[in-house]
Amino acid sequence: MQQIINFLIRNKTFLLFILLFFVSLVFTIQSHSYHKSKFISSANFLTGGIYGWKSSITDYFGLQSENERLVSENEYLRNQLSQYAVDTLSVSYIDTTSFEKPYHFTKARVYKNEYSKVDNYILINKGSKHGMLPDMGVITDQGIMGIIENTSEQYSRVISILNGNSKINAGLKNSNQYGSLVWNGKNPNIVQLETVPRQALIKEGDTIITNGRSSIFPKGIPIGMITHYELDASQNYYLIDVKLFNDMTDIGFVYVIRSNNVVEIQELENPTK
Repeated sequence: MQQIINFLIRNKTFLLFILLFFVSLVFTIQSHSYHKSKFISSANFLTGGIYGWKSSITDYFGLQSENERLVSENEYLRNQLSQYAVDTLSVSYIDTTSFEKPYHFTKARVYKNEYSKVDNYILINKGSKHGMLPDMGVITDQGIMGIIENTSEQYSRVISILNGNSKINAGLKNSNQYGSLVWNGKNPNIVQLETVPRQALIKEGDTIITNGRSSIFPKGIPIGMITHYELDASQNYYLIDVKLFNDMTDIGFVYVIRSNNVVEIQELENPTK
């Protein structure tokens, strides 16, 4: 103990300089958006490499669950393809080059997945060089995960739906009523749907989906199932608990959604720009 005290006394000037330098660096990053953005990008690159090494080890032990998930997804896609074939039997010719797909999906691997904090984030191994941009939606075959907040060259930081700052448009599958999907910071498998008007006909077991009222998520992506609901204090809106289809504690691969029409939509919504 005495040796530690002697060391601190001998090097007090240098240690004080380090402390003040660190404090000034923190204040600089917090007060300037440019420095903050650069810091997040650098942090993404550094943590991405570390978690990539960790992920390669843990992925080996999760191969069985990943394979089961891929099999389930292939089954779903085969059913969709079969239904499409039935629906188009009466069509003699379809010119598939005459229209553009509204969305493009890019597969990515999750390197870090937080779910035990109030504000949780996800780190994926696709960045700006892969075409990733802020405000792109992130999903799995089971449902939505979040929205990209920031990117570096090779990695992207995603605001998880388990984040106090997350607010996503979502609605009832069986009607056009919708609200805002938020999280109260408690159960990582339960989120809340707010501002659904009391006129909506809802019941436990109803499915909640994305409603397509933004350029981030297409309409119809599953989110979860209603487990409980009640009217708020004003008696005008429902407060709804939604059990997620995703197991937010066990995510390996995701799909990033790019809207091919986002520029045109933004120009219409913001004509002055």
